[in-house]
Order: sequence, then structure tokens, then C-alpha cells
Amino acid sequence: MSRKVQVVGVGMIPFTKPGASEPYSVMGARAAKQALEDARVDYKLIEQAYVGYVYGDSTSGQAAVYGVGVTGIPVFNVNNNCSSGSTALFLARQAIDSGAAECVLVLGFDQMSPGALKGAYDDRPSPLARFQESMVAVQGFEDGVPRAAQFFGGAGRAHMERFGTKPETFARISVKARQHAARNPLAIFRQTVTLDEVMAAPQVFNPLTRLQCCPPTCGAAAAVLASEDFARKHGLDTRVFIAAQAMTTDTASTFDSGDMRRVVGYDMTGTAARRVYEASGVGPEDVDVVELHDCFTANELITYEGLGLTAEGTAERFILDGDNTYGGKVVVNPSGGLLSKGHPLGATGLAQCAELVWQLRGQADQRQVEGARVALQHNLGLGGACVVTMYQSA
Repeated sequence: MSRKVQVVGVGMIPFTKPGASEPYSVMGARAAKQALEDARVDYKLIEQAYVGYVYGDSTSGQAAVYGVGVTGIPVFNVNNNCSSGSTALFLARQAIDSGAAECVLVLGFDQMSPGALKGAYDDRPSPLARFQESMVAVQGFEDGVPRAAQFFGGAGRAHMERFGTKPETFARISVKARQHAARNPLAIFRQTVTLDEVMAAPQVFNPLTRLQCCPPTCGAAAAVLASEDFARKHGLDTRVFIAAQAMTTDTASTFDSGDMRRVVGYDMTGTAARRVYEASGVGPEDVDVVELHDCFTANELITYEGLGLTAEGTAERFILDGDNTYGGKVVVNPSGGLLSKGHPLGATGLAQCAELVWQLRGQADQRQVEGARVALQHNLGLGGACVVTMYQSA
């Protein structure tokens, strides 16, 4: 990165169940206004806006941004499945890093429907067709079972088969997620659960029970990014900056390895993480707090290894030793993560950003990770894209 990019403001509204939210345009405008207020930036100073969402028509970004102001700025609509929010963040950071802009708004939202994820069109090829073909070749396909659960449950099975990981180990991630979410007033599920309750919940796709799958959610989150020069000129908060960021898409190993972990993005994660560590000069052992893409417990477990937080094959011990929570090596998903905070697809990347900025500022209240100085964000979308971002406090 040639210029220091500051995260000068963040905002997030409480996530809700489908049917209980305001329209996407209202949610988006609310989150954007929160970020601008947090940044103490007049909207007239915003030069560009990058908006991530999945379930919305073209130019939905404008509909939300116009609720903040109608100033004629470029508005870029971004859809990269579950990594849409962090892809918008990547583009915004890149605009400032390149000198194309000095102060930009990044926004993510989704107004989702109840039930399992499904495509919007049935009259054209699915962008996930090649992924499904690879999955079918490895483990077949079960009619009546949500496709996403089969993808990520298959990744969990692959880890179990290779390393002997127990089903209960995945369930422990849900227990941890709810314990963290209990401290987060913005999370959708704040009731704690026991290991027995997680294991006894209806099975969706072995080893995943219902309490190990993130819920469809509605919500919005936003951030304001600025160059260091702009931030200092306008007296903005310069405590948190993006130290490094990488975005990856699939390689041949996704489709040719016969490994469901790789089908769902394990290699994308590893490559992006390595690039971030190399660019920042900071390794995984130096990270204090992480927000990662726990759409299913299985993905959180394999992502520990993909990010290098623990060596390949050691995620079970990492969990059993409590190294993924307060008092351990690194606090993972203090917000409650997608499992408990919720997962409005386009908003997730910006919600992760907001949580980590609050952590690095020391503003996370009961969730605060003591002494947090280095934070890592991981946001993944099948189809596919992965964005890994490292934040540091000045």
C-alpha cells in the first residue's frame, strides 16, 4: 500500500430476523449516517460510495445512499455473494490507496427472506454450477437439504476424516459464539446455549445441527475511509488504519483437489492471509482479535487453519484449549459472528469491520479484548471470493 488508509468512522444497526426489519434503503441510510456521525464527516466531503448487497435489484446502492444525500457522487454497486461487503471495502481502500479519492463511504446491507439461500434465476446457468459438480463428485447431493449446508458440512466431514475431529468440537464453536453474542446488543441471538443443546438440535447435514448454521438476517453496516492526509487536515480520528488487505478468487485446486475444504475456499483463505501477513510484516501469532466468516461452525474450524491461527490439523486442540476465546491465544468473533450476530450477506463484511474498529479503539464494552492492537478480518463468498484485512491501532 502506497498511502495510509484510515478507518475514521463506522456504523451498524441491530440485525433482525426476516420480516422484522425496515426496508433495505432505510437500513442502509441509517448505517451510513451512523458511520458519518462517528467519523464527524459532513456527507458533502464524501467523494465516492461503494455499496455491497446480494438480494437487491441494480442500483439499490443509490436508493440507500440517496437517503443520506443526493450529491452526484459515483455509487458503485457490488455483489460478490457473502463477501460483497468486504469487496466493497477492498475497492474503497484501493481508491484511496491509489490517490483516486480522499474520503469515501462503504456501505453493506441485505433484506433477506426466511429459509435457505437460493438463486434468483432458474432460466440460466448458476454461477455455483461448477462448485456443485465438484461437490457431487466428492460426496453426492442430498435432495431436500440446503445446498450451502452440504458444501460446508462436507468441509467439516473432510476435516473429520483426515484428522479425526469429533462432531462435538464443531458444536463447541456455537456455544462460544452465543457466549460472545450475549455481550453484543446488536446481535440477533443473545441467548446462550449448552453443548448438549447444540448437539440435540435437529440435524441439517452431518456434522451440522441447526444451531451450527447461521440464520438469514436483515441489517446494514457502514464505514468511512480516508487518506491519512485528509484525516489529519480535517481533525478526524486516526487511531485505526488498514495495515494490509488482500482479495483472492478460486484456483484450480478448488475444483480438482477432491477436498471439500478447498471447494469452499480454504485455499483462497490461505493465499489471502499469507499476502496480508507478508505485506504487513505481522504474523498470525501477533493478532489479538479476529472476525472470521463462520457461516457454519465447520467453516470457522477450517478457517482457523486457513488463516494460520493454528497449524493444519490442530484446530480441534485449539478449540478444546480455549485458544479461540477470552483468555486464550486470540479472541475469535467477539461479536458473536455470523452464527449469533447474524448474516445479512452484504452487511457482514462491514459489520466485521465495525466490530474490529471498536475493539482497536477500546470501545467494545463488555466484549472488549484487553490491549487489542492488531485485528484480522476474514470474509468469504462462494463462487468465489475471499477478502482478508488487517487493521492496526496507531
